Amino acid sequence: MEKKAQNRTYQDLLKNKNDEFNFEQLASSEIYEVGIDGTAKLWLKSDMYRGIDVSPDGKYVLVTTVKKPFSYLVPYFRFPSNTSVYNKSGKLVNSIVDVPLTEELPQGFMAGRTGRRDINWRDDKPSTLMYVEALDGGDPENKVEFRDEVFLLEAPFNGTPKSILRTKYRFNRIIWGNDDYAIAYDYWWNTRMLVTTCFSPEGNRAPKMLSERNYQDRYNDPGNFETVRNENGMQVLMLNGSNAYLLGDGFSEKGQFPFSSTINLNSGETKKLYTSTYTDKIEDLRGFDPKKNQLLVRIESPSDYPNYYFRNVKSKKASQLTNFKNPFQVLAEVHKEVITYKRDDGLELSGTLYLPVGYDKTKKEKLPMILWAYPREFKDRASASQNTKNPNEFTYPFWGSPLYWLTKGYAVLDDAAFPIIGEGDEEPNDSFRKQLVADSKAAIDAVDGLGYIDRNKVAVGGHSYGAFMVANLLTHSDLFAAGIARSGAYNRTLTPFGFQSEERNYWEAPEVYYNMSPFMHADKMKTPLLLIHGEADNNSGTYPMQSERYFNALKGLGATVRLVMLPKESHGYAAKENILHMLWEQDQWLDTYVKNTKAE
Repeated sequence: MEKKAQNRTYQDLLKNKNDEFNFEQLASSEIYEVGIDGTAKLWLKSDMYRGIDVSPDGKYVLVTTVKKPFSYLVPYFRFPSNTSVYNKSGKLVNSIVDVPLTEELPQGFMAGRTGRRDINWRDDKPSTLMYVEALDGGDPENKVEFRDEVFLLEAPFNGTPKSILRTKYRFNRIIWGNDDYAIAYDYWWNTRMLVTTCFSPEGNRAPKMLSERNYQDRYNDPGNFETVRNENGMQVLMLNGSNAYLLGDGFSEKGQFPFSSTINLNSGETKKLYTSTYTDKIEDLRGFDPKKNQLLVRIESPSDYPNYYFRNVKSKKASQLTNFKNPFQVLAEVHKEVITYKRDDGLELSGTLYLPVGYDKTKKEKLPMILWAYPREFKDRASASQNTKNPNEFTYPFWGSPLYWLTKGYAVLDDAAFPIIGEGDEEPNDSFRKQLVADSKAAIDAVDGLGYIDRNKVAVGGHSYGAFMVANLLTHSDLFAAGIARSGAYNRTLTPFGFQSEERNYWEAPEVYYNMSPFMHADKMKTPLLLIHGEADNNSGTYPMQSERYFNALKGLGATVRLVMLPKESHGYAAKENILHMLWEQDQWLDTYVKNTKAE
């Protein structure tokens, strides 16, 4: 019986023997040892090397090579491979694992292959390997007490592996400290749960769970552990006896107040060392030196370019290290604020609102507006409603930003919250369209309620999954005057084994795939849509064909639509000429169908 091979819609796969030949030629290389004096000698002969990792003490090298047979179904990182250890002279010490071609995996984001995986050096030891093995057969449907087991393997890497930890969920990573303390993370995507465990690699004490939390819950995020370089130059846990250090973003209902704290790894108790009190700036904590009791921080405001400082934790005094000037003075005086509002079901939402330089908020001239967003899936309302936007972030335009139109007299609602929630057994996509429209209406109502915009002159824009959002909104609502959709996918039947955060395949949830596909409802489109796509887009699911076929459908049904294909661009755009052309296309579209439209 043939096994199921339910794989995502990968692009740039091998297609024939000629592709196989070319791949082998391009993937093959030789490894040379280069001396400080510039002399070089062959270290390993030609092979298809996928990874090379030197042990902390420099005595061994972990080498992974790609093997045949190749596959036409999956990318190169699922081709057969071998991982072996060599000494510094280039002689084979031992083979660690041979991985077969992996075309079939159990269904689900938490699925994985069996056998040794996640092979890395233990950062706090000279030359000890760690690896992980699945205890559930790699199948998330199997009910087991522990999902993964972590092992250590010491030089010369041919002895009996030592089990050091079993994880409740799928293993994520370890921050090594010493024989007594290390921090392990494991997670489960389906429930968004993350477990943080302190354990002794040498088994000196029982593992202690420090937290089990929803990783989308930013208000209760305890922060990230601080690390420091050891004598071998590896990043290891910063320790003071049994105490470690945390740096947190500090999001809360009252705003963002980054913090540093200590945590006792035996008791789990934490104590705040410093909490930023800025309400007109952001103080991003970048590092802590316990010997000097000093933080490295980055401070910025909407008009002050980010600069670095040393902050004395005891005296609270800051000494400036850099003095970068704002290179975007034209945007320095724009009005910027984070607005909060409610969806029709009571869910709290937020977005960052920008108004043009010189706009008089008392006169409330009615402006055209651009709404830019990206949908995100949640499994609980509490996390979805949290506000993680800060109006004090530096106003920094990038190639894909909508902020340029502030100079053309538009209001901009950027990074508007578009949560898609599915609690319990309900999946977020079961009500995707309904929630999208509700998110949009709440955002427009909020800005319109402030008196700043003409709600008949609102455009919506998005990139990738945001483009998918745009097409759905223009198809299933009459809230917008026009839309801009860049590098999107519009026919979900072309990604039949899952997309974005959808685990179910098309045959398990055909109504979801159909209802979410703008292509299937192209006959309902009545709003002008600008489609932009890179001709060489190799992102999973967003074939250039997606925009081409959608354009043909819309054009054939009489919709107002324009398709722009950018030469040699992938999923994001890089060439100056293409970016400038993209901006021109967007500007012309907005001027024609939003700013200069007449009321009917």
